[in-house]
Amino acid sequence: MVWQNPRLRWSVIGFHLVLGAYTLVVLFPIITMLLGSVKSTRDLIVNPFGWPETFVWSNYLRAWSEANFAVYFKNSLFVTAASTAATLLAASMASFVLARIPFRLNTFILGLFTAGLVVPSRLSIIPLFLLVRDLGLMNTHLALILIYVGTSMPFDIFLLTTFFRQVPVELAEAAVVEGAGLWTVYWRIMMPLVRPALATVAIYEALGAWNDFFFPLIFLRDNKLMTIPVGLSVFFGEYATDWPTLFAALTISIVPVIVMFAFMSRQFIAGLTQGAIK
Repeated sequence: MVWQNPRLRWSVIGFHLVLGAYTLVVLFPIITMLLGSVKSTRDLIVNPFGWPETFVWSNYLRAWSEANFAVYFKNSLFVTAASTAATLLAASMASFVLARIPFRLNTFILGLFTAGLVVPSRLSIIPLFLLVRDLGLMNTHLALILIYVGTSMPFDIFLLTTFFRQVPVELAEAAVVEGAGLWTVYWRIMMPLVRPALATVAIYEALGAWNDFFFPLIFLRDNKLMTIPVGLSVFFGEYATDWPTLFAALTISIVPVIVMFAFMSRQFIAGLTQGAIK
């Protein structure tokens, strides 16, 4: 029926052309990075956007072993996984209480969390630095994990509270009548029903922790503890930069993000669109 209407037909064609052009703009730097990762330094300088003369796969081996990238990768994986898991647990428990258990300070506490969205986390770097120093957590991954969990709580609680409130209260009441405790209602009933929101939070927080450069730069000193964003700075020399090896390291670093999104994209999209259709 769309193709029988000339106006709708040209609208659909124009819409797809715009999406196609936007896709090319987004993919161009990724394709350039992939091609640059298998070029020699001379080939990359002479022909930066063209097809490689010869494929230099040894760039990946050099990036992984000689440039200590394996250590940075392991550190980023640990910090990201630990902070995301801790965030999901803490934010979901707090959101469940704020959404389903009425008490006198319920609205006030939720308002405090929501107010945290107004203040950028980077503005609190001085008190954060003093707190981490006084706790003896400087140059530790635990400091990064606690910071990521704390700074992400306002947005996560705001989002998850909204989803918990959309779950029919009759489900929890029926479970209580059958003898279920508070933990059972939370873990066995509520958590499966808000999986789209949990996937949204997980992807959002994992991307933030994986790509963060600021906090690791401030709180980590030992090269063996560095994460990928800070560790990649070793590829930049004073007089020259090993661009092929850098592109190879960047290509490796995006693989976990792509894999995570591939497994969670369905829940992520459902979390973004839930409530749009009744």
